Amino acid sequence: MMHMTFYWGKSATILFDGWRTTTWTGYLLSLLALLLAAAFYQYLEAFRIRVKLAAGGGGPAAKPPSIPPPAGSEGGARAPLLGPAFGAAAAGRWPARVAVAALFGVNSGLGYLLMLAVMSFNGGVFIAVVVGLAAGYLAFRSSDGEDLVVVDNPCACA
Repeated sequence: MMHMTFYWGKSATILFDGWRTTTWTGYLLSLLALLLAAAFYQYLEAFRIRVKLAAGGGGPAAKPPSIPPPAGSEGGARAPLLGPAFGAAAAGRWPARVAVAALFGVNSGLGYLLMLAVMSFNGGVFIAVVVGLAAGYLAFRSSDGEDLVVVDNPCACA
């Protein structure tokens, strides 16, 4: 039976039918695995940001892209369609950009798996994931000057 509200107990199905807990030992080991996976999520995010900064792809030293003038204004027709990210200046950064994109994909996949685990609606699973995210943030991201990093996506989901 799939729960639609939070419940407490050692019997839980996490992510797929093969990951069922019926004993306290299995349940606590599953919670520990989820806590470590959530902390690893934060580690990967911090690592991705460091790789991006090392590759020169953002941060306080990077020049923000200029916004072309409106189409009706003088010089608007001469603004390039593709910015400097696709020009010759970025040609040497493709390996780093591919690595950052791969890290983003792996991190996104792990984040969605953690979200699906929380959707088991087990209270212990929810607490383990939240504590793991908080502990991972404290360990890997709280002191790296994160507030100085320019966020390239205004969406809160990335």
